Amino acid sequence: MLPMSEKLIWRVEGMDCASCVASLTGALQKLPGVSDIEVNLMAERLTASLSTATPAEVERRVASLGFKATPLGVAAVDAPVHDHSHHDHDDPADAAKPWWATGKAKLTWLLGGLVGSAYLLSLVLPERLTYPLFLLATAVALVPFGRRAIALARSGNPFSIETLMCTAAIGAAIIGAAEEAAVVVLLFALGEMLENVAAGRARAGIRALADLMPRTALRMTAAGAIEEIPAARLQIGDLVLVRPGDRLPCDGTIEEGRSALDESPVTGESVPVARGPGDTVRAGSINAEAALKIRVTHAASDNTVARIIRMVEEATASRAPTQRFIERFSSWWTPGAMIVALLVILGAPVLLGWDWSTSLYRGLAVLLIACPCALVISVPAAMASGLSAGARRGLLVKGGAALETIGSAHAIAFDKTGTLTEGRPSVTDLIPAEGRSEHELLALAGAVEQGSGHPLAKAILAEASQRGLSLPLARGFSAVPGKEVRAVVAGKVVAIGSPRHAPVAGTLAEALDRLESAGKTVSVVLSGPAPLGLIAFRDEPRADARTGLATLSALGVRPLMLTGDNARTGAAIGASLGLDVKAELLPEDKLREIAALKAQGAVAMVGDGINDAPALAAASVGIAMGGGTDVALETADAAVLKDRVTGVAELVALSRATMANVKQNVAVAVGLKGVFLVTTLAGITGLWPAIMADTGATVLVTLNALRLLRWKPS
Repeated sequence: MLPMSEKLIWRVEGMDCASCVASLTGALQKLPGVSDIEVNLMAERLTASLSTATPAEVERRVASLGFKATPLGVAAVDAPVHDHSHHDHDDPADAAKPWWATGKAKLTWLLGGLVGSAYLLSLVLPERLTYPLFLLATAVALVPFGRRAIALARSGNPFSIETLMCTAAIGAAIIGAAEEAAVVVLLFALGEMLENVAAGRARAGIRALADLMPRTALRMTAAGAIEEIPAARLQIGDLVLVRPGDRLPCDGTIEEGRSALDESPVTGESVPVARGPGDTVRAGSINAEAALKIRVTHAASDNTVARIIRMVEEATASRAPTQRFIERFSSWWTPGAMIVALLVILGAPVLLGWDWSTSLYRGLAVLLIACPCALVISVPAAMASGLSAGARRGLLVKGGAALETIGSAHAIAFDKTGTLTEGRPSVTDLIPAEGRSEHELLALAGAVEQGSGHPLAKAILAEASQRGLSLPLARGFSAVPGKEVRAVVAGKVVAIGSPRHAPVAGTLAEALDRLESAGKTVSVVLSGPAPLGLIAFRDEPRADARTGLATLSALGVRPLMLTGDNARTGAAIGASLGLDVKAELLPEDKLREIAALKAQGAVAMVGDGINDAPALAAASVGIAMGGGTDVALETADAAVLKDRVTGVAELVALSRATMANVKQNVAVAVGLKGVFLVTTLAGITGLWPAIMADTGATVLVTLNALRLLRWKPS
């Protein structure tokens, strides 16, 4: 018996639409001892927790529905299993075959040959000799489809498309319309084959991300020799040689060499970036100029590309609000349509004077229109394509719900430091109090800030290092978020904080006014209650900040800045960028501002992913930017990898393009069914156009969704 906390993972082949996912999930939910079932269509993954059930029982239940489950092991939370080498067909033997040679394709060719031959022979032979050929074509198709319909019915899904199609085909054959029954099963098989091809193309968008990683790496040994090994075998601490023109096989830090890196495959940033010793680099980037020696900082299963793939696969499994609504609607659609079909069959002869043959024929056609496949796939197909298109351009979104919300936001709030600004402030002024020196002021401030990751702390430490100062020892570090940090230095409490919470007077107050009026950020250094002096910083706005904010305004979204900095600095930067500013905000103040914005509609918050975690979580959707690869990938609901404000506007545009695609898909799915329902009841169209209303619409919405893979920001 497996522990309840342990999940197993399988690769499931043969799924090509959301109905497959629903059927598989429903069947496994009825299997005793199976829980926490998750089925991912795009990743072809099934994960489930087993208590009393065995893996073999799960695999038999999956096989009974016409799919193939291959165990991949334990689905550990921190290291999910991923296999990106597979293809998308029913039979594992199909994996190395082109789409036209797979099992579904062969069935389609066989049925096409039988129906085509019967039709050609009917031109020269009497009907009694060709009619059996149409019956044979129908019977051949009903074997696999009927077996699947029975399995689905046993697992609690009696209203599957297979059930409806088989019922209609058998009914047509009984009333003497075997020709149309044969065409119905042929079109159904053709539709399934095309759905499979389309699903394969959608999955190829995710597999293209895996292709960013080179298969091998050049690892340097302790003796200085170079050995070629699989990139997947790289371990943290390994030293790797990357030649000009090579893709980086790992996340790491440059130890030797300087070069320009093309990071566009990972971040979407089109301009090569200069990197040198000490700089962090990302797997999948292309080394453009000179050889680099890179120290590996993340294992292969946890590098940037692997995490992006994992994120996209998990995101495609999540459901947007629109998708959940469509699924609820479709659960009523099919039974409702079947009731209509029954009313047509039983009521039309009495109420409208139809003969029983006509009412049965048209009722069977309504049955075929009843399947909601196209409607159900309309949303996840578009969402999967949108998520994949964004990931390939450095725009990561953790699921359909976040992607849908971003485009509907009426306002987007930005943090200042590291988001609208470069996040690399530098010390511009040191104003010691009377009787103090600049060196003493800087040394005490540096002692308190040792080990801090805050941008202002880094600026203080960098200035102290540049001046060659020796920092005194400090202990008892503590912090009050948004107010101050403090430590004990040489027996005295030294604090660094905001001027709002550390009042100054006299010449220091005059200097504070002058510095803040110049748009600088100022910190006060105190020893007990006595001020030791002021330290001023300048952090320049990002080069694209004004353009990005103007683009958001053009999209009808209100940008504003929420910052803990002083009002004058905030106003100066806000005026230069052309946006509203709320300044001098503590973390709890930011939460109140976000709550007030949410009362008016959806709101997004953009921050560095470190200091803005509460505000990011409180917003309708949180977007991380500028906080580094690790933070950007793990925090918030979305991340802009290329650290550009224009990326936020691109996220909004991607969301709106995706939702427009969803609306088009729903219109096609519902519109086609509505048209064919009317024409069927009017006697204008028959059985084979009815099946086209389902399979044809499914293929159309899937192909329309695939257009999103070519999306590019304008």
